[in-house]
Amino acid sequence: MLRTQGYVTDKSVEMSVYLSMQLEKPLLVEGPAGVGKTEIAKVLAGALKTDLIRLQCYEGLDSTHALYEWNYQHQLIYLKMHDNGDLSKEKLEEQIFSDKFLLKRPILEAISRENPPVLLIDEIDRADEEFESFLLEVLSDWQISIPEIGTIKAKSKPHIILTGNRTRELSEALRRRCLYLWIEYPDFEKELSILHAKVHGLDQKLGEQICAFMVELRIFKLEKTPGVAETLDWARALAAMHLTHLDRQIVEDTLGVILKDWQDIRHTRDSLSELLEKTGVISRLG
Repeated sequence: MLRTQGYVTDKSVEMSVYLSMQLEKPLLVEGPAGVGKTEIAKVLAGALKTDLIRLQCYEGLDSTHALYEWNYQHQLIYLKMHDNGDLSKEKLEEQIFSDKFLLKRPILEAISRENPPVLLIDEIDRADEEFESFLLEVLSDWQISIPEIGTIKAKSKPHIILTGNRTRELSEALRRRCLYLWIEYPDFEKELSILHAKVHGLDQKLGEQICAFMVELRIFKLEKTPGVAETLDWARALAAMHLTHLDRQIVEDTLGVILKDWQDIRHTRDSLSELLEKTGVISRLG
């Protein structure tokens, strides 16, 4: 199913996604940045022909931005329109706290759908522990209490994918409620398969050299180790220039595509001859 969407996968990913669907449990996916964690949710939504609803986590995220909030501007306009007393106070309150003034945020939107969507809770480790505790309640009961309306129960359980980069340790309570998947940087063969699946017109030799270079580069102690996303960007850039092989000058000129820290670029340039030799690019070293 994942492969039909162009996602190059392996047995551990396939089994984790399958069991998450069968057991109706959230799947927590951790690993370095840029290895395809978020992509799992995207291709799952495509394969199931359902909507992808994304909640991007950040420090300070609260339930208002994750669940719901009232459209205060429209409520004020409605109150202004009826300040002549044509509606009783009880009727007015019933109207302004109705569904048409409710702004559904990702979690409420996900449990309100008849057809189960894929709910992506991205970078959950960037949110604080208070939000994590709130999330536990939602995942346990599959319902949300809104004081002005009452309890809204899930019409269907969404397929939930949580991702994290381990910027902080998640609670044991959250981990227990999820299935767990760790995705590491791909090996040479898998990354080459990803390139050929995603980058059309890529020369075979160039693709092999790119993947060999990335394998060696990730061994270095870098501030920001490049992921598969950077490999794809680099391959597309080189393919757009109709190149068939790497050489020192090309690598130097395009390091900014794969490395996003000036110290990493300087360190890599200082060791470029060694890297290219290990990669197999032993010609044109200058």
